[in-house]
Amino acid sequence: MDDSGELSRKQLYHCRIFDLYESDVRLPNGRTFKYNWLDHRPTIAVVPVNSAGDVLLIEQYRQAAGGMIVEIPAGTMDRPDEGVEGCLQRELAEETGFQARKLARLFEGYLVPGYCNEYMYFYLATDLYAASLPGDPDEYIHVMPVSFPDAERMIREKKIVDVKTALGIQMARDFLKKGSSYEV
Repeated sequence: MDDSGELSRKQLYHCRIFDLYESDVRLPNGRTFKYNWLDHRPTIAVVPVNSAGDVLLIEQYRQAAGGMIVEIPAGTMDRPDEGVEGCLQRELAEETGFQARKLARLFEGYLVPGYCNEYMYFYLATDLYAASLPGDPDEYIHVMPVSFPDAERMIREKKIVDVKTALGIQMARDFLKKGSSYEV
């Protein structure tokens, strides 16, 4: 048994994005339960802000959500030896056609710890410059520059229904209002 209380683990499924496991776990109170959980690589989410002060949102096709949704750029750290900032710059270039000279870490944490270990790093990206990379073949993306007030209105009106996007926009707005430094 390891420190987590896991007594056994069995892989049920493997795909490009995640692995599904079933584990027997002993809780701190001594009770044992069977849990199913997803093992996911770390991910990044970035709020790119252009020189006009607009957030570069993307409209992207998401099968699980039933169609097109509005998001901030995000992606999985799925390349060997690619750190957080390398992944962030790659995803920015693939999804928006830009990279950033200035990055600020806003937050990091688990997305859905009830059943998945996906850990996401949130960043603000400013001082953008053109640097396009080809997108992933399974992506259909449209870039939308949107002011912060309009992005907040889109959240209120449920035109933005992606939680990481709502959180990223709010954290970036607060960071910029406080005039925080750009030390990463």
